[in-house]
Order: sequence, then C-alpha cells, then structure tokens
Amino acid sequence: MHQMATSTVDVSVLVPVLNEGRTIREVVRAMTAQRFDGTVEFLFADGRSSDDTKARLEELGHEDSRIRVLDNPRRGVASGLNVCLRAARGRYVARMDGHALYPPTYLRDGVERLMKAGAGSGQSGVAWVAGPQVPAPRGRVTTATAAALGTSLGRGGSRRWAGAKGAAGEYELDTGVFCGVWRREDVLAKGGWDEGWLCNEDSELAARFHDAGQRIVCLPSMAASYMPRATLPALWGQYRLYGVYRARTARRHPLSLRRSAVLPPLLVLDTAASVAGPGRVRRLARVGLWAYVAILLAATAQAWRAGREANLTGGSDMGAYTLVPVVMVVMHVAHGVGFLEGCARWGVPWMALWHVVSASGEPKPYDGPIAAPSLLNEHG
Repeated sequence: MHQMATSTVDVSVLVPVLNEGRTIREVVRAMTAQRFDGTVEFLFADGRSSDDTKARLEELGHEDSRIRVLDNPRRGVASGLNVCLRAARGRYVARMDGHALYPPTYLRDGVERLMKAGAGSGQSGVAWVAGPQVPAPRGRVTTATAAALGTSLGRGGSRRWAGAKGAAGEYELDTGVFCGVWRREDVLAKGGWDEGWLCNEDSELAARFHDAGQRIVCLPSMAASYMPRATLPALWGQYRLYGVYRARTARRHPLSLRRSAVLPPLLVLDTAASVAGPGRVRRLARVGLWAYVAILLAATAQAWRAGREANLTGGSDMGAYTLVPVVMVVMHVAHGVGFLEGCARWGVPWMALWHVVSASGEPKPYDGPIAAPSLLNEHG
C-alpha cells in the first residue's frame, strides 16, 4: 500500500532536479506563475546536487509556501518523480522539468482536458495530457539542435516535438512524450515510474498506459520550451543513454518500438560493415552510407530554409546552422550505439523488431513488477 496523505490541493507538480542552480530561479518563477483556479503545490526532489540548487530552492520556498523541497537519495529522475508522487497531496499530478519553461496555462489546460475525459475514464479514455517539446536555442550547439529537431530526419517518428503535427487541435501520442498531467490515482495504479530506467522513464510509463487501453493526447497550447544540451559531448551522452533505454523499453514493451528508432543502430552497423565487412558487403554498406549522406544534406537544406523564413540564419546564427549536419550525425550515431549497447546488456528485443518488420502480432501487455522503491519509501 502507498501511504499517501489525504488530498488537500488540486494539483501537485513533481520536479526532479540535480545541479540546476544556474537556471533554477528562472525555471521556478515560470512554474509558480501558473494561472490555475485552484490550489497547487510544487514538489522538488533534489538528487543531492553538488551545486547550490537545494539552497536556492529553499530560499524560494521561504518566499512561496507552495514550494516543498524533498530529498532524492537515489538521485535518478524516476526516483525523484516517485519521491514527489509519494508526498503529493493533489488529485492531479503534473511533471515539470528543471530545464524547461512551461506556459502559464499548462496546468489549467491539462486538468481541464482530463476533466473533460471524465473522472476515472479507464479503458479507452484520455488519462495523460501533454504538450509539444519546443527547443529553445541559447548558443551555437543548441541553435543547431533546435534546427535539426525542426526536420523530419532530426525528429524521427516522434510526435512530441513542436512542428511534428501541423494541426491546431489536439492529437494522439504514442510513447514519445514530454512531461504531462495525470490523475494521481492513475499513476499510482501503474506503480509509478520504474527506477530501473535512468532515462526514457516517461516512455516506459506511457507504454503501460497504452497497455491499459488509456489514451495520451498532446495539446499545442501546452507547448513547453526545452533547453537542449549546450555541447556536442553532452548531446552525445544524452542520445546514447536514450538509445540504451529505448532498447530496454522495446524489450519490455514490443509495441513501443517505432521504425524510425531502428534506423540509428542500422546506421552504426552499416558504417562498421563499410569498413570491416567482406568485399561485397562493404560495397553495399557504402551505398547505404551515401544514401544517408544524401538524406542528411536534404534535411540540412530543409533546416536552412526554415531558418531563413524565421529570419534566424543571419549574422552570428550562420555559424550555428553549419553545425546542423554534425548535430544530426551525433544524435543518430549516439542513439544507435546506445541501442546496440542496450541490446548487449538486456538482450535483443526480437519481438519488437519482428513487429516493426511485419506489423503483425499483439504481444502480451507487461504485467511484471515495477521497481519503485522511492514510492514505497524503501530507500535502503
């Protein structure tokens, strides 16, 4: 049993943080500026930051009684979310990140959509409401990353990025999600976030929502500005870890794997074959590499055109846009390497790959254990 406090607020905002001291004031001010006709609490789970994140949060908590700072001894994102979920007193819970800025109506729009779906909508009902992820350029690498994510090649098959869907209204999401708003009871019923996932934890949880027959929708009005990694090594580390846990998610939830997610590991294998494969295989692999280069150049041209239309490629931004193909290669290769690493660590997700190839079969929904010791207060 989860020994939760009696609900005394309408919405609990769950925020895992780690070493966010440089931007945490700006982020918290945006969070607490929410226009919501109800009571809200902001729960920050600090992963024992080595900078002044916790001190800054405690100062902000003295200024705003809605802010509570919690300890996250396991330090992970999933454990931080579970720490907050255990302490949450709201009927609804919302996830916000310490490196993103959310619109002032984020909570209102999410809760209203869930209320429209009906209390405890259950099977086939909307149980998760999220918004698009909008990269916010703040330097050369982040500008190039934002431009890359504005192309279909940079986004892959994910619909969570701004621009992935042209319609003005809401649309359905698969396991590609960014934060969101839920009924607290729905997240508790799923067992919270699995702390075995160092990243991709929202995608793994989203798969469990889909397994339960519940829908996830995206509202353009809930678009949040996201701060991409500022350096190429940091971007590599981020996408490599995405790949590792994408493979693990695919092994547990075969239907969660998109065709686009298979392309990065194929690119890595093709590159290796073009160097070390037998003669005929090497030649065929090089044809594949040239095809990738052609697609990459086309996507780069797409990014440049979009930048010109938005008046972003003049002056100092010209240098940033020359990094677009470099950024895309880093994202794809890092994701591919990570996916192969995940296969080596947890096994190849054969059922997921078969589903991608054949588009057939209905794998059994996952009904095994969820590792959520922080939700159960088993800090160990």
